[in-house]
Amino acid sequence: MQKGQAEPAEVVQPMSLEALIALLELEPIEVNLIRGRTLGGGFVFGGQVLGQALVAAARTVDAGRLPHSLHGYFLRPGNAEMPILFEVDRIRDGKSFTTRRVVAVQNGKAIFNMAVSFHGPEQGFEHQADMPIVSTPEGIPSDRERWDALRKLRPELDNMGGRWRWPIETRHIEWSDPFDQKAHPPFQHVWVKAMGLVGDDPVMQRALLAFASDMGFMGTTMRPHAEAGFDQVQGASLDHAIWFHDHIDMSEWHLYENVSTWAGGARGYVRGSFYTETGRLVASTTQECLIRPRPTKK
Repeated sequence: MQKGQAEPAEVVQPMSLEALIALLELEPIEVNLIRGRTLGGGFVFGGQVLGQALVAAARTVDAGRLPHSLHGYFLRPGNAEMPILFEVDRIRDGKSFTTRRVVAVQNGKAIFNMAVSFHGPEQGFEHQADMPIVSTPEGIPSDRERWDALRKLRPELDNMGGRWRWPIETRHIEWSDPFDQKAHPPFQHVWVKAMGLVGDDPVMQRALLAFASDMGFMGTTMRPHAEAGFDQVQGASLDHAIWFHDHIDMSEWHLYENVSTWAGGARGYVRGSFYTETGRLVASTTQECLIRPRPTKK
């Protein structure tokens, strides 16, 4: 290396699907008390806590019942350098439904809480919204490829784009340079899937969908306001809800439709839908996030 030449930025290595599944698999340490690992390197991704809390709740429920809905609140930023303890409250075991409350704790303080409802299989009436007519995933470049190309043009981004290293492949149909500062309609359609075979565990399938469901929600709320750069917005997930409708196989492509119908008061609201390639609606999501403008530097 020549004198005065800058040290190259450390390249963020891709994470394997096996490593992500291991992250979501938790360690029981006492009755109703379960420990989860973190990834290190900065903040705790909201999708990670969602998935881990879901698995923690499921560990206390009969295998014949699967989670059909969850409602969570992000209370404090997580510390990525220390484990998370998940305290499970067995609120109710009914004839048809099981209810659990999960609190994620670090340093003796709650960073996240969630209510989860479980339900056994039943027959009933059926209908669903039609899947949007969009391009198929074949032929659409992956976001990882697009981000790597962007980093070559902008060397200062070498330490950014970590989520493209996760083993959840995403292909944005309405892709736009996140730094072009042009306004776009408040919606996105993204093809997503796990980069490998997940296995037969339906709880892990739902945990991976929960993980993926937090990828891009906040970005959807900011699409009409792209004149505000990343450094001009204080952003955070505030709450998150998921309804699981049908069998899920994250090894297959799913279309994730995101629509932001409102923003105001430093908050943005988004709703989402997961469809299989054949058009089956398997999950619905919502989130409210903080999108607070930072004071203009003088």
